[in-house]
Amino acid sequence: MRSSLRFPLTALALAALALAATGCNKPGDKTAKPETAAATGDQATAAIPGLATEKDQVSYMIGMAMAKQWEPIKDEIDVDVLARAIKSAFAGDKLLLTDEQAAKISESFGERMQAKQIAKLQTEARQNAEAGAAFLADNGKKPGVQTTASGLQYQVLSAGDGAKPKPTDSVRVNYKGSLLDGTVFDDSTRHGGPATIPLQQVVPGWQEGIALMPVGSKYRFWIPAALGYGEQGTPGGPIPPNATLVFEVELLDIAKPEAK
Repeated sequence: MRSSLRFPLTALALAALALAATGCNKPGDKTAKPETAAATGDQATAAIPGLATEKDQVSYMIGMAMAKQWEPIKDEIDVDVLARAIKSAFAGDKLLLTDEQAAKISESFGERMQAKQIAKLQTEARQNAEAGAAFLADNGKKPGVQTTASGLQYQVLSAGDGAKPKPTDSVRVNYKGSLLDGTVFDDSTRHGGPATIPLQQVVPGWQEGIALMPVGSKYRFWIPAALGYGEQGTPGGPIPPNATLVFEVELLDIAKPEAK
């Protein structure tokens, strides 16, 4: 099975070197004059115990970058064999694999890693679905918690007496989103304060829940996976598959449409 998720080893190596290179050039740095660069290099060399020369430092830095890049597959790598291959390649010795053999191994390895990742996600999705269902069943019995026909649960933390938004409105809100274990994955304070959000661009649980709120109120929502990010979660992001989400939302205002 071919997939864009396979792990081509040459790509990983290049990415590691790119990571190392970007670490050396911070955004906004101006090109140093030759004499300044030389002086800075000498000072850096003298300041790092165990890495006496610039070559030592560069070699160690590249090794660090490779290790960070390959962290997800570290259990699949024999560091001694890896080092032997690098030494042989740099020395120009005859390598134990041809390019064709290396390509086949890379493809097979990528397919195995993809299958392993899919199995892991399926297990996580099943466990999260079961945990979410159990939590919602218990949570729905608590005083003050309301459950809608869709399965959305909410609690009024403070009442408001303003207008309620329509599905086509944009709203100005303070919010905090977390997982059932308390892990916060988003918070409007991280983005500089209240956020203006078009309701047509959010998950169904948000669309339904915000429509219940009068301006000036603050609610807590428990959003089942089916009304959130579903079986996929946010791949590569903070929300796992089939995660039940918890949001605290303060509805500040219904945003006025921009003048055309």
